[in-house]
Amino acid sequence: MRRLFPVTDQTVIPGGPEGGSTGGSAGGSAGPEWSLDELADAYAYPALGPAAGGPDVWLRANMVSTLDGAAQHDGRSQPISSATDMRIFGTLRALADVVVAGAETVRQEGYRPARARAEFAALREAAGQGPAPAIAVISASLDLDFSLPLYTSPLVPTLILTGAAAAPDRVAAAEKAGARVVIAGDGVGVDPARAVSALADLGHTRLLTEGGPRLLGQLVAAGVLDELCLTVAPMLTAGDAQRIAGGPSVAVPSRFALASLLEEDGFLFSRYCRA
Repeated sequence: MRRLFPVTDQTVIPGGPEGGSTGGSAGGSAGPEWSLDELADAYAYPALGPAAGGPDVWLRANMVSTLDGAAQHDGRSQPISSATDMRIFGTLRALADVVVAGAETVRQEGYRPARARAEFAALREAAGQGPAPAIAVISASLDLDFSLPLYTSPLVPTLILTGAAAAPDRVAAAEKAGARVVIAGDGVGVDPARAVSALADLGHTRLLTEGGPRLLGQLVAAGVLDELCLTVAPMLTAGDAQRIAGGPSVAVPSRFALASLLEEDGFLFSRYCRA
């Protein structure tokens, strides 16, 4: 892994001697694998809250895309991922208070409860976080299988964000399974801004969404996304797969600024923050 941006006189590789500088050329050695502590530092959330002079809540998205814009292959993101991408995926989860995902993504990707990881225990304790992030599922219909471990046996109760007009029997089924239902919309759907506020009201201020594309598109259109962590896979898939964000368009394109760029084995790991 090497850092391409921010640019310094040399390309810095954590873990190397004296800070790990390479010769500095773009074609140089990739260096040693970054430790989880180094990844956590590279992807740390900004300071939040009035005391720190930061925003009250921060919503980050983590997505992967091929060179030709596909966010999935055969309906799943795993085929276009990599081992390093999955290490960053795990790190981002470990830094978050809650992981937000749309119901379709939860079904397609076979979501399970987030697990406690000993490697991040001290970091989470220092940040005042529980042993693992909660999973928050956004669903209008509540057409979910509440017998799955995601709902019946998570380390932290799973949250389900839905609208006030959700079917009462489905709400009751979710609660019976052990999930916590959070109303974040007046009708059957979920209002993205209300979802963010509702999670913040529960004490979840470090938010991470893993999509899918429809949910990310709604968050972008609502203007509530603060950061995008985008992995660009050196692959071409063609086909008709979705891109990372779909749904409603914005009147004026949202401008984000490049915060960091890492590279390994041809994969680019970028962070863009609200400009």
